[in-house]
Amino acid sequence: MGLNNTAVLMFVLFVGLTIYITYWASKKTQTAKSFYTAGGDITGFQNGLAISGDFMSAASFLGISGLVYLTGFDGLIYSIGFLIGWPIILLLIAEPLRNLGKYSFADVASFRLQQKPIRLLAACGSLCTVILYLIAQMVGAGKLIELLFGLPYYSAVIIVGGLMILYVTFGGMLATTWVQIIKAILLLSGATLIAVLVLIQFNFSIDHFFTAAINIHPKGDEILAPGGLISDPVSAISLGLALMFGTAGLPHILMRFFTVKNAVEARKSVVYATGFIGYFYILTFIIGFGAIILVSQNPQYLNELGHLIGNNNMAAIHLAHAVGGDLLLGFISAVAFATILAVVSGLTLAGASAISHDLYANVFSGKKYSEKKEMRVSKIGTVCLGLLAILLGITFESQNVAFMVGLAFAIAASTNFPILLLSIYWKKLTTKGAIIGGTAGLISAIVLVVLGPVVWVDVFNNKEAIFPYKYPALFSMSITFLGIWFFSVTDKSKNAYLEQAKFDAQFFRSQTGVGIDKAFYH
Repeated sequence: MGLNNTAVLMFVLFVGLTIYITYWASKKTQTAKSFYTAGGDITGFQNGLAISGDFMSAASFLGISGLVYLTGFDGLIYSIGFLIGWPIILLLIAEPLRNLGKYSFADVASFRLQQKPIRLLAACGSLCTVILYLIAQMVGAGKLIELLFGLPYYSAVIIVGGLMILYVTFGGMLATTWVQIIKAILLLSGATLIAVLVLIQFNFSIDHFFTAAINIHPKGDEILAPGGLISDPVSAISLGLALMFGTAGLPHILMRFFTVKNAVEARKSVVYATGFIGYFYILTFIIGFGAIILVSQNPQYLNELGHLIGNNNMAAIHLAHAVGGDLLLGFISAVAFATILAVVSGLTLAGASAISHDLYANVFSGKKYSEKKEMRVSKIGTVCLGLLAILLGITFESQNVAFMVGLAFAIAASTNFPILLLSIYWKKLTTKGAIIGGTAGLISAIVLVVLGPVVWVDVFNNKEAIFPYKYPALFSMSITFLGIWFFSVTDKSKNAYLEQAKFDAQFFRSQTGVGIDKAFYH
């Protein structure tokens, strides 16, 4: 594709703007509260935009539009799965999370349970999710920048990692929030523009639009029928569960609810986020079908084998060029890069919070704890996570990383979500039940993915998978919930009775917010 000067210029402008934001935010980020939660002063609307900016990754933009381009209607399965997770967060989690927690979801899980073991498990679950998600984003970033800007892969990964470390270390949550807000506005604007420019060619007639796609696509009218992507019901249910409940267990998403003033603003932020994300997924659907019509038959975007240059994930990028020339291509390319930066910054901050707040401050520090030391540990943690992300991004360059996103969601759905949900709503939950059930869920999610077709066959090159399904969430979530239930109801220890006795006071606070102003260290 050659070097696109417009893309490079917009890329430089965006990086310059975000570095200025980081400089501005660094002056306001002096305490642990300002570092982790931006001082709790973000409005519901701003947080909703930032959450959507955090959630609408390059994988969503490029991956789902590429999936629609390839399979048609089936691409929506992913979109709908992701989207359904948000009402769950709204109804069950957002308000109690804001009322009970301080900086991380482990604050909520350990509210009435034993601090150290619960925080240790929550931090392990969070870090596993964060690192897996980070790898996928870093590899995506490297490949994207390699293709768009003509930079070597290693350089691209180092640039992304370096900028991410800079934002989070110096600007904390405030810088990360504004990077995510700007990115959300840019992405929604860019995707809207592409969709409008596509539909203009059909006088905004949806009927003509889909008819044209059916006539061009090799599958014909099958692209409007579901069922091609996932053939067996077990995989479909498992994928749906991972997408729905994984969203409600992603640490970088949950962390965002501590940045608002109160539970009302937390609820508002979910409503806004759901609206923005839902609108975005409608756009990816139009972009995917638009690419079928305007890109799939154009030799300019195809290699000698007749496949898209850069693989199917580049459908949206090629479409931007087809409808808007170099200018729109440059804008969308820079936006895709901004998207990756915003997501990795949020992930790194969540990882740093797990290291400093959960592990250092509440598990290992003992009586030596001070907020100043916690801040120092979080910044060291940020740098270490950033360097690890760069190293893993380079290591996994040639690997299929799609399973990493799947595994990240499976771990979030099998470890983080059940513990969080039951700690809020189930009186009989005990530390023993949460630890055994959560650990079993974490291990089973990892083992089943490794033994499944994606790793055992595609990565390890074995002929047949030991575990037949790609998505383990149905099984690993069942193991978690059963483990938590069994070991909680059979726990007759003194601690168990004390933990259950604290439930009513916790539930009252989770629903009303009374006592939220009291900073707590258990």
